[in-house]
Amino acid sequence: MILGDLGAEVIKIENPKVGDDTRTWGPPWATNKDSNDHSTPESAYFLSINRNKKSITVNLKSPDGIQIIKDLVKKSDILVENYIPGKLDKMGLGFDELSKINPQLIYASITGYGQTGPHSKRAGYDVVIEAEAGLMYITGEEDRPPAKVGVAITGLYANGAIIAALISRSKTNLGQRIDCSLIECQVASLVNIASNYLISNQEATRMGTSHPSIVPYQVFPTKNGFIMIGAGNDKQFKILCHTIDKVEFLNDSRFTTNSDRVLHRKELISLLEERFKDETTEHWLSLLSDKEIPFAPINNIKQTFEHPQILAREMIQEVDHPKAGKIKLTGIPVKYSREALKVRLPPPTLGQHTHEILSDLLHYTNQKIDDLKANGAI
Repeated sequence: MILGDLGAEVIKIENPKVGDDTRTWGPPWATNKDSNDHSTPESAYFLSINRNKKSITVNLKSPDGIQIIKDLVKKSDILVENYIPGKLDKMGLGFDELSKINPQLIYASITGYGQTGPHSKRAGYDVVIEAEAGLMYITGEEDRPPAKVGVAITGLYANGAIIAALISRSKTNLGQRIDCSLIECQVASLVNIASNYLISNQEATRMGTSHPSIVPYQVFPTKNGFIMIGAGNDKQFKILCHTIDKVEFLNDSRFTTNSDRVLHRKELISLLEERFKDETTEHWLSLLSDKEIPFAPINNIKQTFEHPQILAREMIQEVDHPKAGKIKLTGIPVKYSREALKVRLPPPTLGQHTHEILSDLLHYTNQKIDDLKANGAI
């Protein structure tokens, strides 16, 4: 989707019978009350990550279906796949085979555990990897069971790797294989938590919204809700103390520096919690609004999409979907000074572009396309 947002023509290969699994991940569903199409509705999950793509259906169990993929490879820059290692090799669609057809091909494999190693053949979902690679262990409150993070991130690593491979190809005129695994991306995303362990053998704990190396840096309960405070340095802590009328904290040797505050975390947090509970969230937001200190309310999703900054930055886009009618999607988060990125294509219906791609890109005749339909290849 990110590559599509950047202007790439993205062709999504789907199973002719059921398509992408996420098409059935609902409710919620997107339905068009004004349409006469009462077939299976589109899932909100599928719609969330499939804009700026074209969908074609190809039966990979058919020799003709395999040939379609090979013909597409001849004209493509990038192939992205997420099969268990070795599966596509057996079908004649592995990197070694396809790079012979197109030496410039960038072949990006996204798997649970990578192409090598003792667990390489295991399937992996994001939530499974969160558990196995440490993220779930550090997510949640200290006295509560582990919790999963709400969304997945591996695609962000894959996107950067593909862009880097494109830059490399511009210099070498050769493609290459990208081996991107959920488990390695997850370990890499542990960042400072990983460093704390690797450098000082410090085991992590669940800390809720607080930070292992910065105090105060967490959510505090107020009289009627919550507020997030991030005093990332001594100057910001000083501003905070003056703002909440607790200047005496600045004369307490336990709280002089951030290192002191980390050592005396419990005492300081207890005092701050008492203070923030004295007033409403709205009071504190108003008081902090013109101060040089990071703070925020805890917004729900409705409040997020009503946020004036989100609206001003056009992070809600409305598109016409051929089946669901007008739908709203999240906008494109990165802005460029010379190019205005946009949602060019709504998420596709299953096989919506099969004829277009086979005819316009591969120059198959109508008779050949009809024959492919008849023998179940598409």
